[in-house]
Amino acid sequence: MCNEAARRIAIGELRNDWGETRIPLVFPEGVPNMAPLEGFRITDPTIIIRGVDGAASEAECVTRRWSWPGAGGKPVYNYRSDERDLRKGRCLIPVNAFYEFTAPADSKAKRKDKWAFRLRDHDWFCIAGLWRQDPKVGEAFTMLTCEPGPDVAPYHSRQVVVLGRERWGAWLDPAVPSADLCQPLAAGSLIVEPAR
Repeated sequence: MCNEAARRIAIGELRNDWGETRIPLVFPEGVPNMAPLEGFRITDPTIIIRGVDGAASEAECVTRRWSWPGAGGKPVYNYRSDERDLRKGRCLIPVNAFYEFTAPADSKAKRKDKWAFRLRDHDWFCIAGLWRQDPKVGEAFTMLTCEPGPDVAPYHSRQVVVLGRERWGAWLDPAVPSADLCQPLAAGSLIVEPAR
């Protein structure tokens, strides 16, 4: 399961590319720190974009924690989208890449092999997520997963839901069924490279 992603997006790039949605983007807490992150992990804060008042007529960019405490204290950082009608608390997590780990090719290696997945057509993209208020940690988000597409299947049995620019506005619109958007990408959509 995805437990690390990278975000190296400049604020100007974010504003410019988001403009393609024609949805106004606001920063209610001020412009966030957009220092490049080669890797952010579970419990780390990063930016999310969500609809204002649960609608898609305006979006806000805020910084929130990745994961909230689940049953037994385990963090909820990935959430299965399969056969669920997810309309409340939708958000987008802007990233340049997400990572998956596999058993090391070298049997003597102590660390797993790390793979970076990038969208072929754009420098950055969004992962579909959900945010909520948690009594222990405040507002936090989780990344949604679906069945793996052909680019991810050789590396993992699940994948995060990757949304191209043409789907950003639809994800923030609770009237659009989540099942229509929580689908794996077509073969060749992702570039896969060793990350270490």
